[in-house]
Amino acid sequence: MCGIVGYSSTLAYPISSQLLSAMNLKLKHRGPESSDIWIDDDGVVGLAHSRLAIQDLSSAGAQPMISHCARFIIVFNGEIYNHLLLRAKLDKINKTEWKSNSDTETLLSCFSIWGIEKTLNEIVGMFAIAIWDCQDGELILARDRIGEKPLYWGWSNGVFLFASELKSLKLHPAFSGEIDRDSLTQYFRYSYVPCPKSIFLGINKLSPGCYIRIPLKKHYEIAQNASEQAYWKLDDVIKKGQSDQFEGNDAEAIDFLKNSLNKSIKGQMLSDVPLGAFLSGGVDSSAVVALLQANSINKIKTFTIGFLENNFDESHHASSVAEYLNTDHTEFLISPSDAMKVIPNLPLIYCEPFADSSQIPTLLVSQLAKKSVTVALSGDGGDELFGGYNRYLATKNFWGKLNKLPNSLRSVISLGLQGINSSRLDQFYDFCEPILPNSFKVSQPSTKIKKLAQILILNDGALLYKHLTSQWLQPEDLVLMGRDTQNFYDHQDTWQKDLSLECFMMAMDTKTYLPDDILVKIDRAAMSCSLETRVPMLDHRVVETAWKMPLNYKIRNGESKWVLKQMLYRYVPKDLIERPKMGFGIPLAEWLRGLLRDWADELLDYDRIKREGYLNVDIIRKLWTEHLSCKQDWSYHIWSVLMFQAWLDQQ
Repeated sequence: MCGIVGYSSTLAYPISSQLLSAMNLKLKHRGPESSDIWIDDDGVVGLAHSRLAIQDLSSAGAQPMISHCARFIIVFNGEIYNHLLLRAKLDKINKTEWKSNSDTETLLSCFSIWGIEKTLNEIVGMFAIAIWDCQDGELILARDRIGEKPLYWGWSNGVFLFASELKSLKLHPAFSGEIDRDSLTQYFRYSYVPCPKSIFLGINKLSPGCYIRIPLKKHYEIAQNASEQAYWKLDDVIKKGQSDQFEGNDAEAIDFLKNSLNKSIKGQMLSDVPLGAFLSGGVDSSAVVALLQANSINKIKTFTIGFLENNFDESHHASSVAEYLNTDHTEFLISPSDAMKVIPNLPLIYCEPFADSSQIPTLLVSQLAKKSVTVALSGDGGDELFGGYNRYLATKNFWGKLNKLPNSLRSVISLGLQGINSSRLDQFYDFCEPILPNSFKVSQPSTKIKKLAQILILNDGALLYKHLTSQWLQPEDLVLMGRDTQNFYDHQDTWQKDLSLECFMMAMDTKTYLPDDILVKIDRAAMSCSLETRVPMLDHRVVETAWKMPLNYKIRNGESKWVLKQMLYRYVPKDLIERPKMGFGIPLAEWLRGLLRDWADELLDYDRIKREGYLNVDIIRKLWTEHLSCKQDWSYHIWSVLMFQAWLDQQ
């Protein structure tokens, strides 16, 4: 795992080795072991790389690396899990005298022999790649299929810039750094800035499954108007999966999934450094750990974070699973003071506003794992692929029934539920919880009941999804001069007409929430402490397997992730897994009223927000007052404001 950065030259901003090295130094956390730069002989482009060695720890695997034919120079962040198989293929075409055991050298040879698009389709892995083509004078950028690895790019004052993280780009004197208020509006809707935009005008994120060619030695306008090209599309996978559905029985479906996921995990065990896994005790992480341990002759190191507050603590579940699987398990219980220690670093770690509060435990579990391993496998992706989120179950269970109720009755119920004090809702739920069926047992009940109240008045399934995934429902009221510009329906393709609402939601989550929230969260948290993370569920072949499975194998009789659970139960007893889904949340509401209050008060100061000129301070102060008085739980809305304010402090 590494960090990459580079830029093009202009008369006003020629390539500077000192500047390139300084920009690269900002990525040292992504690659603390070595770094180097490369500048084109004509001074057209400069590339830099910070290395965290995982495969071939010798200097032979160092980057920037030049291809055997001397045509291509690469800087690369990620891992190619099938690179040894690719070497064997290449050797059949043209026997190569390999200089290293690194996947970087394999990549370069693939590009030299097969070209860009064929290579991208052949490789299995996670990656962000920049390649300079000396022959054609082109810079090619590419990103993995699902978006595990980040890659920012754009033009600023005539200079083309790219990097793994925004903090590198900000050092370049051509970087304008103007905040895009429309992106800021989108941030408040979703708690992240959706791809392809970034928080800064003129700077984009390369979309998952895409590459872009920048002809820097050709006409300037041609280069500046270059656009992304897709080499892999989730839309195509969905269409193919729908037309070629799995037709076997239950046992065969379980085997089908196991074989696919097991192949992915075996490939992702490739490492020349210590490897372990995150373990929450939930279905996804337990499934990954179970297969990982089954394929290892040694005890796998596993790591979990818990909370002192019992309502949020799942660490005992993780410990039970670890004990049963006989892993080498480490856990750490965090307190508000532990959270407070890392919160000041969050804006530096995430580079642009990011407000998924589970970023805190994700950072802490990464720091815990880094003490023992350099690579950690994660269970992320299982919810999106196998129907794990509560909104999918709610859709399956309630949406059709709700639509049968008269609009007037739904409006009355909605207003009534929204008017109830959040703390009273929680108390009532706690009273009823012992007699509720498992499908009705949830964490943070008042938050979910308020969400239910809001969706009661909706009639359109796509708008329902947008509502469920929105934090602020009218973010344009909050951001001064901000527009809610992103057309939600731009993400849809013809496949959505043939999908159930549940499958539509899963597809949308895989295209948006997964790469822009979940994978951002884990990449930045882990890389901040030089830990590589791998996500076996997101091997594109596992994704393709999941979309071939009918919905009944994902959601059955009110149970989510049915086929994944059945596979897991071959390794772990059902009673260790069967419980309400909690996610990876934190007791944010209580923390904001307690230990974090002084910190929050300072960032939410009326005069300060007014002076900065980005947000409607009256809306914010109203919500903050209601939250402190326990009238309503506005913790997640407030958190998004706090994360922007803290980020703004660093600019």
